[in-house]
Amino acid sequence: MATKKRGVPTAIPEKASPRVWLYLVLLTLQYGAQPLISKRFIRREVIVTSSVLACEVAKVICALFLIAREGGLKKLYNEWTLVGSLTASGLPAAIYALQNSLLQISYKNLDSLTFSMLNQTKLFFTALFTYIILRQKQSTQQIGALFLLIIAAVLLSIGEGSSKGSSGSNPDQILFHGIVPVLVASVLSGLASALCQWASQVKKHTSYMMTIEMSVVGSLCLLASTYKSPDGEAIRQHGFFYGWTPLTLIPVIFNAVGGILVGLVTSYAGGVRKGFVIVSALLVTALLQFIFDGKPPSFYCLLALPLVITSISIYQKYPYRVKKKES
Repeated sequence: MATKKRGVPTAIPEKASPRVWLYLVLLTLQYGAQPLISKRFIRREVIVTSSVLACEVAKVICALFLIAREGGLKKLYNEWTLVGSLTASGLPAAIYALQNSLLQISYKNLDSLTFSMLNQTKLFFTALFTYIILRQKQSTQQIGALFLLIIAAVLLSIGEGSSKGSSGSNPDQILFHGIVPVLVASVLSGLASALCQWASQVKKHTSYMMTIEMSVVGSLCLLASTYKSPDGEAIRQHGFFYGWTPLTLIPVIFNAVGGILVGLVTSYAGGVRKGFVIVSALLVTALLQFIFDGKPPSFYCLLALPLVITSISIYQKYPYRVKKKES
């Protein structure tokens, strides 16, 4: 079992503290800026698997540094167990790996609008599994806020302007290789998010330790996939750092910091609020594209903006409250 981190709540507070808001804002900015930073500093020749593995290593280094800064390395070494690690982090990491594979299958067989709409159901499954596993209920207003957020997410996805259509005309192929995989992936995403929240709040697994463990498991899965994958062949042929420049480290480290923030947000704010961060980050991306590339926000983005603001406001203002029994 990992060390207990001071200040980790056993339940999500009804109103976020200033520190939680800081984590939420920083993660929103990181998510929003990451696509632009990656586009500018990662050359086309860079092998995707090499950058992903480097990011996972950077996450581990950052997390170990933060644990050492808090003086918890010795206690972590004495209390860590393989069983506790696999229970808290192994299962979510494996679920996320399976989810990503299902999304790749689905995206190839669905048009972008259908994919985006079905993919946003993960917000509801996150809320459902946090209720089942953590008994964290949502008020009627919060459920309405989640509906608004999903609408905003779909509008933002449409605004990206993808013209990709379904690759197969066979209805069975669209159903079993498109719709079913993305729905299963949404269920898995909600389950993994709730399990991470459970591990941090109930099992007292620190967010830093979960980041390390999930990065290690994810890296091992990725390394195993390189045995016969095109990326694995490219690494063996050209070398791990093929196409890299010193600037490539910028998006890698930036993404690693985002991984640390994801763990903190899940621990302190919960998986549902993390969904709000992801959608809000799409607006940040649109704003940064306008500032640096001169690309104006789409009409759909302008429609989504008030929906996101409204949904966040409602979700924060109307938390679920236990009704007191009349004496």
